[in-house]
Amino acid sequence: MVIASGQCEVVLAASATGLRSSRVAAGILLAFVLACVLSIAAVPNTARAAEPSSSDPEIERRVQALTPEIEAYIGTGMKAFDVPGLAIGIIANDGLIYSKGFGVRSKSGGELVDARTVFQIGSTTKGFLAATMALMVDRGKLHWDDRVVDLDPDFQFKDPWVTREFRVLDLLAQRSGLPPYVNDALGSLGFDEAALIRSLRHVEPVSSFRTTFAYTNITHLLAGRIVAKAANATDWNAVLRQELLEPLGMTHSTYTAAGIEASANHASGHRWAPQGTTEVPLDEIFPYVYGGAGDINSSIEDLERWVRMQLGNGTFEGRRIISPESLAFTRRPKVAITDQISYAMGWMINQTPNGTIVWHNGGTPGFGAYIGLAPEKNVGVIVLTNGMNAGLPDAIGLWSLDRILNNPKVDIVAQTLKVATSRLEKEAALFAPPPNPRAGPAPASLVGSYANASFGKAAVVQRAGALSLEFESSGARLTLAPWNGAVFTAKLVPQGRFVALAEGSGPLPQGLVEFQIDKDAKLNVLRLSFGDGQAYDFKRE
Repeated sequence: MVIASGQCEVVLAASATGLRSSRVAAGILLAFVLACVLSIAAVPNTARAAEPSSSDPEIERRVQALTPEIEAYIGTGMKAFDVPGLAIGIIANDGLIYSKGFGVRSKSGGELVDARTVFQIGSTTKGFLAATMALMVDRGKLHWDDRVVDLDPDFQFKDPWVTREFRVLDLLAQRSGLPPYVNDALGSLGFDEAALIRSLRHVEPVSSFRTTFAYTNITHLLAGRIVAKAANATDWNAVLRQELLEPLGMTHSTYTAAGIEASANHASGHRWAPQGTTEVPLDEIFPYVYGGAGDINSSIEDLERWVRMQLGNGTFEGRRIISPESLAFTRRPKVAITDQISYAMGWMINQTPNGTIVWHNGGTPGFGAYIGLAPEKNVGVIVLTNGMNAGLPDAIGLWSLDRILNNPKVDIVAQTLKVATSRLEKEAALFAPPPNPRAGPAPASLVGSYANASFGKAAVVQRAGALSLEFESSGARLTLAPWNGAVFTAKLVPQGRFVALAEGSGPLPQGLVEFQIDKDAKLNVLRLSFGDGQAYDFKRE
């Protein structure tokens, strides 16, 4: 969907925001809100300004003059989206010139958000993954045009030519030809990294290779695995820690559920709906199963160091971290989205009337994030929220950069809220029970074994009089309830490691299962879908 917005457009991909969320405009995830100009606002509690730099005092004076307007707009946006807490940081002249926390860390507690509060940052992690790839290129461990299949023989697409021609630079470029958010459902249902990567070989392409933007996460798992191998590390997070977090002094940044919970100053996530936000439990699976696609937890005070390194073209506090050439390659457009927006590697490139904005958002079921750079002005903005990304952090970040760059002033809060509300209403309508449902088949006739190339084996069983679909490889279970004829609703069962996912923090609260019969009236296919445009056919064995 594309919405006119002043000098540019707000582009909203159909099923996720940041990392991805097929059920809740978040990216997860996901309702992945891609905006070229966005706006939003909030309500303050603590403020801090860094030591000013003398390199461009005009920028700092402009930010200072804009501060009351930015804070008022943040207040408006937080109220509109019922977001409990938000933190913002503005970086210029190689320093954090403004940072402030708004609201509270959770609706159930009264602790205030500040610049050290830790949030999940979702798909803004992808920029870190791109940077580690650039580091390996600098060291000669990788080359951008290396064939992926030569580096990892597990890599395989359905098209042999694409398998052969897929290069390292393609892993993060979002132009694979695969469906958007391809097979993300497997990760949310507990399948591991190896299963997710193998699953890509069974997927039919939906466009020609390198021609069309299509946001994917699983390709980033493969990139992380290749980086770890090149660095002789146990996994990508080990490379992240050693090569970026430690050299940049990002001491409060982690990449597990245990890591964010261990922080004394961390926010709790909240799922968004038009009626308001609801606090959700922290999940150990999502987004952490996606590794470099979205697993970092961080704060304004840590991320400002990351932004300073980006604005410094790979240098931080006098130390060269990444070469300017390799870093620039990660921010070079690889595929067009609109005439003003393109995708690079872990970054969106947005052309505005008064300069280029390099940015990415992040979304998990309970958190939202935005990191944006205006390299020509040496300015960056970070926005973190403890509400699912339905567009708020993107709006605040892009709107703030527009104001700093003196671009045309556009109010996007109402537009973003309208679009997000409409999307959820359509998703709710998809699962609304029909007024006169048809009678379904006898439950006992549906019991049996089924198989799908990506998911592996599954079984439909009866438990206490109710049907459930159970996945052999991951242990996830979906309760099936009659909906209309041979179609059933499917909800994740809260058991074992899936408790938090099933209780509302995950991206798959509901799906549909349709039992299909062949020309001989014999049940032969179970079709599973989650409203994200993808369907998975399981053949009866």
